[in-house]
Amino acid sequence: MATTRSAHTVWEGSLTEGSGTVTFDSSGIGEQAVSWPSRAEQANGKTSPEELIAAAHSSCFSMALSHALTGAGTPPSRLTTSADVTFQPGTGITGIHLTVEGEVPGLDEAAFTPAAEDAKANCPVSQALTGTTITLSAKLA
Repeated sequence: MATTRSAHTVWEGSLTEGSGTVTFDSSGIGEQAVSWPSRAEQANGKTSPEELIAAAHSSCFSMALSHALTGAGTPPSRLTTSADVTFQPGTGITGIHLTVEGEVPGLDEAAFTPAAEDAKANCPVSQALTGTTITLSAKLA
C-alpha cells in the first residue's frame, strides 16, 4: 500500500531577507524555522532544505542497508549514517556524501562495502536524487 507524507512551508518576504516555517504535517513532530542565511551561511538554529534532504537521505539509506543485510542473513546491530549535502548559492546542490559505520556481527569489510554501495544506489531517496552526485564512505566499527 502506498503512503504519502506531507510537510508545508509558509514563507514571508523576499528570498534574502524573508524567512519561513516548515511544518511536519504527517508526523506532527513540530515546526522548524528556515531562512536564506541558514541555507547559504550559518544555520544559527534554523534548518534548510539541504539539512532536510540530509535527514531524509541518512534515514532512508540506513533502512535500505539494514534490510539488505538482514536479508543476507547478517542483520546489523547498529548503523550510524550521516549525510552531508553541499549547497553552492547560484548553482544549487552540488553533491551528497554518505558516511556509514556499521556494527554487523559475522560480516567483514569485503561484504559490508558492496552492501552499502547497493543501498546507496537503490534506497528510494537516492533514486529520487539521481541528478546529484552521491558518494559514500563505509566501514565497520
